[in-house]
Amino acid sequence: MKPARLFFGLFLFLVTTSALAQNGLDGFLKPADSLNVGRRNGVIIAESVFAVGTYAALNQLWYADYDRSDFHFINDNAEWMQMDKVGHVFSTYHLSNQSANLFKWSGMSQRKSSIYGAATGFAFVSAIEIFDGFSQEWGASTGDLAANATGTLLFIGQELLWKEQRITPKFSFHKSPYASVRPDVLGSTMTEQIFKDYNGQTYWLSANVHSFFKQSKIIPKWLNVAFGYGATGMVTGENDPVNLVFLPEKGQLRQYYFSLDADLTKIRTNSHLLKTLFSVVNTIKIPAPTIEVNGHGDVKFRPLYF
Repeated sequence: MKPARLFFGLFLFLVTTSALAQNGLDGFLKPADSLNVGRRNGVIIAESVFAVGTYAALNQLWYADYDRSDFHFINDNAEWMQMDKVGHVFSTYHLSNQSANLFKWSGMSQRKSSIYGAATGFAFVSAIEIFDGFSQEWGASTGDLAANATGTLLFIGQELLWKEQRITPKFSFHKSPYASVRPDVLGSTMTEQIFKDYNGQTYWLSANVHSFFKQSKIIPKWLNVAFGYGATGMVTGENDPVNLVFLPEKGQLRQYYFSLDADLTKIRTNSHLLKTLFSVVNTIKIPAPTIEVNGHGDVKFRPLYF
């Protein structure tokens, strides 16, 4: 369950950013008008310390109880209905985006901050593959690296093409009945399940409508439409019922969603504190009426889905 480690790192990063916003003054949070070398160096040092601390924590929490091995690769592209790969895209995108925001805060130009942020996000997440590669339990994954690159490209591509983020990966979660079947893998508590139970996770691409129709005076600037992907019926990475006490009747099943959403970063405010908080919370898809189409072609309308 490697993406649980990605969520752990992303969660720490977002909490750190949010804590800075809550404890700092609004003037301090205001981006510098030109490059502030002290701020830039502070960002580099803070991100380096954060990375070292996160890797140390991951090593203790996830790797210490497993035997080491020679560095090796594995092919896990067929596992978990690719939900883990989508998780890599989500995590790398947001780490790149938030890192770029920090560099912008230091007064670095948009182009440079975007490049530095993208490089930082990709390097941070991809370095975890080194730990996996030397672990007998797991192994480095080329599929994970490709997903990391996709998340980074989704961020930097929009910055270079539009100079703004019009399409944002988002996340939502609902409790599934499958975690109780394998709590050691899918989580025994609600907090663990958010990180580990793919059955309850949904990943979204949330597109801001007004960004594509800037001349419109009717479309609210905050209005988004969102396209989601999820899967259910997974109690193991492979679609194999052998030796499983419980197997969902329909087996593993993909799910596709269409819904409405909001881009919180489009809400007008002069408060840099609120802007920072909106940026952090904007990683989460808001509950809204949703149309679901599953892999069997069944269509469902959900009045409120999260």
